[in-house]
This record gives sequence, structure tokens and C-alpha cells, in this order.
Amino acid sequence: MDKVILVFGGAGGIGEAASARLALQGARVVIADLDASQAKAKAAGLVAEGGRAIGVACDITNPESCEYAAQAAVDQFGQLDGAVNCAGISQPNDSISLPPGDWARMVDVQLNGAFYAAQACARRMWDAGGAIVFITSTNAEAAFPRRAAYCAAKAGVAMLTKVLAIEWAGKGIRVNAVGPAYVATGMTQRNIAAGNIQEDRIKARIPLGRLAQPADVADAVCFLLSEQASFITGHSLYVDGGWLAYGYL
Repeated sequence: MDKVILVFGGAGGIGEAASARLALQGARVVIADLDASQAKAKAAGLVAEGGRAIGVACDITNPESCEYAAQAAVDQFGQLDGAVNCAGISQPNDSISLPPGDWARMVDVQLNGAFYAAQACARRMWDAGGAIVFITSTNAEAAFPRRAAYCAAKAGVAMLTKVLAIEWAGKGIRVNAVGPAYVATGMTQRNIAAGNIQEDRIKARIPLGRLAQPADVADAVCFLLSEQASFITGHSLYVDGGWLAYGYL
């Protein structure tokens, strides 16, 4: 994959897995993360393994920061061919007591940030085309208790995917999303430890019987960024082990 790909939230979890997989496939990778030192360290690790990568600071809730990250890709590698937004947070809370600030923060990171990132990248793909992939969730389709802000924001990203896909198709920019179920990341482990997730019940609910691995999601991301998906746009691909299909008990 001889492309320049910008990975927002690329220093950990799904983003780290996607960055590594893209670099392995030959892409030049820009890791953008709120934790600038981690972004640079992960990029240095990819370079040490023979890849081409840089790390930059990016606060996805700040449009100017997204513009900076997108321009850094162009300045370093001469172009921008693709982007994936893996930045996200998790803050389960009873809806009746959910603080307005927590609601706003969730929407800002999950939905507003997705738009700012896509807009910044599309401006640099406008003449040559490219591909953008959002990370949504099964929660774009399935409601979970204590996750009103998260579910609403992810559903917004799923619709944003469709709108941008039809608006930007004429410029050769494809926009898709990957929606995982529970993924075995540090964030998920913290939620398990906090009692927000009951791991045994979740595994029992998933027909394939396990949590997704970051690599499972990274593979789907890489596919949607590749030429093998050249006629796919406006689509949400659920990497969920059968979660959404299962409706028996």
C-alpha cells in the first residue's frame, strides 16, 4: 500500500494496531494523538522495524489541531491519501445524573472530532481523491444502558459517514466506517475493572464467543482504505462477532 495515511488516536488501542498494520503493508503513516510523546514513540517504533512514520500532537476536538496534523502529513510525505479516526473515550453514566459537561465532552470527541478530522483531511485530498474511515460502534445500531451520549454520538458518526460519502464522491473521496463490538483494549479493560462491563456476559452474548482484538478491527480498516474497496463508500462495516445479528435471548 504505497499511500500516506493519517491515523488519529494512533498511539494506542485500535489506532496503534491500525498504524502498525498499515506500516507493515508499506504505507507511510502519520500517528496523531493527544499524547504527543506517545505518538512520537510509536512512530519511532515503526521506523525501527523498517516502516516510515512520524508522530504529531493532535487534539481532535480542535479544528486547527486537525488541520495541523493533516498538513504535517503533506509536509513530511508530500501528499495525503487516507485517514482513519480512532480517537475516542468511554464514560458510562446513568442518564438521569449525566453531567452536561460529560455529555458535551463525549459528543465533542466522538462526533465533532470526527467531522473536524475528516474535513481537514478532505481538503488535502480534494484534487487527487482518497479514503476516510471512521471508527463507529455497534452502539450506532444497538442501545446500551448508561451510554446515552456515546450511543448518540456514534449514531451521528454513522450518518455523517453517509452524508460525507455522497457529498465527496465526485472528488474521488470515499468515506466509510468500521463498527466494532467490545474490543480488548486498555479502555475496555479499565471499564471491566470499574464494573462497567461484565466480561463473561459480554462474551456469552457474542456468537463467536470472544472480544474483538485490535487487529480484527485494523484489518477491516486497512481493507476499506485499500483499492480493494474502491467501489465501497457510505458503508458501515460491523466487526462484531455476530452481535447485531443475534437476537434470540
